[in-house]
Amino acid sequence: MLDDLKYLKVNLPEDILKLKCGGDFEGAQRLIDLRLEKQIPSSMRKRLILEKEILKTIKSEYPYTFEQALKRMQDNVKGFTREELVELQEDSQADWILVDGQVHFNDSFYGSLMKTREDLAARLKNKEPEDENRNFLIENIKNTKAEGGASYFLHLNSSLKLKENAVRPGEKIRVHLPIPANCQQSEIKIISTIPEAKYISDADHPSRTAYFEAEADENQEFSVEYSYISSLKYNCPEPSEVSNKQPSFHTEEFEPHIIFTPYIKELAEEIIGNETNPLIKARKIYDYITQNIKYSYMRAYSTITNIPEYCALNLKGDCGVQSLLFITLCRYAGIPAKWQSGLAATPYHVGPHDWAQFYIEPYGWLFADLSFGGSAYASGNKDKWDFYFGNLDPFRMVANSEFQHEFEPKKLYSRHDPYDNQVGECEYEDREVRREEFTVKYRLLDMKKI
Repeated sequence: MLDDLKYLKVNLPEDILKLKCGGDFEGAQRLIDLRLEKQIPSSMRKRLILEKEILKTIKSEYPYTFEQALKRMQDNVKGFTREELVELQEDSQADWILVDGQVHFNDSFYGSLMKTREDLAARLKNKEPEDENRNFLIENIKNTKAEGGASYFLHLNSSLKLKENAVRPGEKIRVHLPIPANCQQSEIKIISTIPEAKYISDADHPSRTAYFEAEADENQEFSVEYSYISSLKYNCPEPSEVSNKQPSFHTEEFEPHIIFTPYIKELAEEIIGNETNPLIKARKIYDYITQNIKYSYMRAYSTITNIPEYCALNLKGDCGVQSLLFITLCRYAGIPAKWQSGLAATPYHVGPHDWAQFYIEPYGWLFADLSFGGSAYASGNKDKWDFYFGNLDPFRMVANSEFQHEFEPKKLYSRHDPYDNQVGECEYEDREVRREEFTVKYRLLDMKKI
């Protein structure tokens, strides 16, 4: 099923695209069905089938009308005006699309603005407390640099539960929950699974999960408890120490997203210029993204046909979108680069997160956390900005070491995120369970410095 994603590179027929852009998703679905009844090339057939899934998802991602979005802002931000929302919309800071010809804002537009616009956050009617998580990470950077690395024991629980309207009592349901994999993590222990997992994929699997099969029940919660040690050394790579000979693995394209489009090529060449040192080239790419790409919460990745180019064109994106742009630009520049993701887990926050790795001889695999680096640059914290080029904090649960990789066993129906797995996936015998039909929880049960 994931193999067909490469057909996202095929352009939509003009009439379908017109209806989609105008927000007439039912009309677009109708035209797709008409096309699928005809004799059309296999590549177009597969593209249209993919588009049916995109159209099924995208409308639910944008629930707020303009007036509803305005009310949300005015209820929470002192003196917020209609003109300000128009400005945020036109400046692409508040994500929107047309639904039936009317402007609708993304479900996460408010949270995205509060995270990225300090001027708006300062006008909140109910002030948010000081960001203890940020202070915790800054202290870790100081300690990691002083001690040459960091090592922590982490003990977490992740769970998934169907919402009441998605429960089909007595019917078989299959669930995949992400669990820690071998990487900078060691001594991994799967302490318990509830109910008992039917299968746990190998610790080296690129998208590791605990797999469950059970009868759906309104009180059924699927959970996995695990522990591991996360260890990272401090890297301070020097351009003068970079080897003349560099490897070529992980420099290829990977459709549909990691592809060298004309715009990606032009952008990479503009960023890198005449530079030949791969470490400096990677740093130039990191600097460009962290200085120019504005952090923004995103709609479902499954609705975007080329994620890195979306980021490059719109100059915005969340952690994964920025990471994919970094990976794609590095690969085009001949620098091996790949994906890592799972959870960011501290005593103050546990939630999904994505970042990148890049390879430089003689240092091996290094890290780049674009969103953490970008927030550090925006706040004027140069030490933190520099740290997240080459380094990572140990407060992660890594479940995925590759982008767009199949589970084991494979999921039968469409995944709500076909490219990554941080929250889990589930399906019945006859259909997928959509993201809005279940909830997830993460709990950090223990953390100890080693």
